[in-house]
Amino acid sequence: MTAEQKVEQREINDVLWRACDTFRGVIDPSDYKNYIMVILFVKYISDVWKERNEELHAKYGENQMMIERQLGRERFRLPERSSFEFLYSKRNEGNIGEIIDIALEQIEEENRQKLEGVFRNISFNSNNLGETRDRNSRLKKLLEDFAVPSLNLRPSRVDEEIIGNAYMYLIENFASGAGKRGGEFYTPTKVSVLLAKLLRAEPGDRICDPACGSGSLLLRVAGEIPEHERHNYSLYGQESNGSTWALCRMNLVLHDEDSAVIKWGNTLTNPQLTEHDALMRFQIVVANPPFSLDKWGEENAAKDHYKRYWRGVPPKSKADYAFISHMVETALPKEGRVGVIVPHGVLFRGGSEGKIRQRFIEENLLDVVVGLPSNLFFGTGIPAAILIFDRSRETGGAHADRKDILFIDAGREFQPGKNQNALRDEDIEKVARVHSTREEIAQYSRRVPIAEVAENEFNLNIPRYIDTFEAPAAVDIALLQQEIDSLETELASVRARLSAHLRELELVP
Repeated sequence: MTAEQKVEQREINDVLWRACDTFRGVIDPSDYKNYIMVILFVKYISDVWKERNEELHAKYGENQMMIERQLGRERFRLPERSSFEFLYSKRNEGNIGEIIDIALEQIEEENRQKLEGVFRNISFNSNNLGETRDRNSRLKKLLEDFAVPSLNLRPSRVDEEIIGNAYMYLIENFASGAGKRGGEFYTPTKVSVLLAKLLRAEPGDRICDPACGSGSLLLRVAGEIPEHERHNYSLYGQESNGSTWALCRMNLVLHDEDSAVIKWGNTLTNPQLTEHDALMRFQIVVANPPFSLDKWGEENAAKDHYKRYWRGVPPKSKADYAFISHMVETALPKEGRVGVIVPHGVLFRGGSEGKIRQRFIEENLLDVVVGLPSNLFFGTGIPAAILIFDRSRETGGAHADRKDILFIDAGREFQPGKNQNALRDEDIEKVARVHSTREEIAQYSRRVPIAEVAENEFNLNIPRYIDTFEAPAAVDIALLQQEIDSLETELASVRARLSAHLRELELVP
């Protein structure tokens, strides 16, 4: 691929963002993201299919049997009347929404193993896009947006990383524009990177996110595995929101993670990642679950088929410890690691949550508490924390002799933003290094014996263990008096000059 042929990431991102203007002000960003993502997906597989067809015709001429045989081995099969080119040719039809829906059904049917059900929650023929005339106009404009020559997604022009990055670019921008709802499907990039570095995935790991959203966190965790071991791991996830589940499936496919197993359903009330009538177990379990989810299924938790809540049932109005309990139970005994993002209340709330927290600590499972800056997440300005549980601290595990909890106060080191703060690369590297070495740094990190945590009634509030108080600098009284005298002299001089000017202007007697 020559430099002239290569399509830059910026060019693709610019085209995609301009395409979003078709829907802005018409429907909510959290809704129109689905239409944008689906057309991007169709454009990508159409360009891939078209280029492969041309290559095979050049190689086999009119030998259609050989061409069909080779096409059958491709990652995707694309029916003729489902290509982007076909849809674009029909852009002026009065039933263009129906034509797109039929094309998506055909794509699903031809690629059932990878894409079954992915398009079931979206309809381009829906009144959500306006009345018929308005809807047709918008869909025509959308197809035209994606038909621009610069959006050439053939493999000879772009690689899968650029396509995947374009997808992530749209997901991140939709999340930032969708407020609170955006946080339901996306974890900010820098937070995902930090969590991935703390968990340190290794070749051969099974990695799971039970509240996977768009799949960004799964991809970041897997991305820590060396390139030469690419795909020497397996990804699993579950997502309760149907459109977000579809988004995740497409996102993973565009990142060449076709074999990822992503289930649709409520993890707390209907866990679907099971085998032999038991929960699947994983080396790494990671999640950014919805903070303090209400009405999560507390009424049936005591009778849970998988006995996930044996440490206690969390309160009806806060599912935080329900997610944590599920995650720890699905981590491999004596080996698995759990990383979860939580609101600060998880560290100190009492009642049933306090009892569950105490059990985790007494079992020696909690390894690290990281306090994060405020205003990092879409839709909420409250500070959050990362909890790392390590089942290798269990008896017989590699870290069974570890009897302390590492506290890291990273809440004061970040890049301020107008609407949202962000972690810097140096902030991430510092937390990751301290986590790896368990280094103690004054006013930043400390290894706290479990006995001390017990003395504090198992309260994990970070200021209890890391003193961030900075004594005021000593004041030189004599020097301060000199500065005051100098300022008073200067003020008197300014007043005298002001009075003289006013008399010249005859504004005072």
